[in-house]
Amino acid sequence: MSGGRTPSGAGPGAGKAAGAGRGAGTPATVALTAAGIAFTAHAYEHHDTATNFGEEAAAELGLSEDRVFKTLVASADDELVVAVVPVARRLDLKALAAALGAKKARLADPAVAERRTGYVVGGISPVGQRTALTTVVDASAASFATVFVSAGRRGLDLEIAPDDLVRATGARLLPIARD
Repeated sequence: MSGGRTPSGAGPGAGKAAGAGRGAGTPATVALTAAGIAFTAHAYEHHDTATNFGEEAAAELGLSEDRVFKTLVASADDELVVAVVPVARRLDLKALAAALGAKKARLADPAVAERRTGYVVGGISPVGQRTALTTVVDASAASFATVFVSAGRRGLDLEIAPDDLVRATGARLLPIARD
C-alpha cells in the first residue's frame, strides 16, 4: 500500500499518488490531484485469471466487500450512466432507473463502457472518465469514513471519503444496490 495521503479539503497537490504502482498516475488520480481532493492509492496484485475484479480487490487489500465499490456502466432510457455499488451487493436496475427518473435501465455492453470511459472492464473508475457520465453512488457508502473504488486500472484502487467521491464525480448518493 502506497501513495500520498492528505487531509480532506487540502489545497493544490492533495492526494498525490507517487509510487502508487506501475508507471505514472491514471486519469482518476490526475483528476483528483488537480481538484485538490484527498485520496490514497493502494496497489495490489492483480491475477490474470481473476473474473470478479471487485472481489479480487477486496481480498487482496484485506477489506470487507461492503467497503470496496465496483463501477458499472448502465444505460437508463438509452443514456449511459455510472452506478457505483458495493462489491458485496448487486446493482438494482429498477432502483437505478427510478433514481434517474428513467423508465428502465440495463447494463451497458462492456465494449461501449470501455470506449466511453477510457478504462478497461475491471479497472473502470468513477473518476476521470473520458466522457463525463451521470453518476449515482449507492447510499451505503455514507456509512464509511472512506471507501475504495478503482483507480483506473486493474490492481490499483483509490481510498476516498464518500463526500469527496460525490464531489469529484458530481454523483448523487442514493440506494441503488440490493442483496
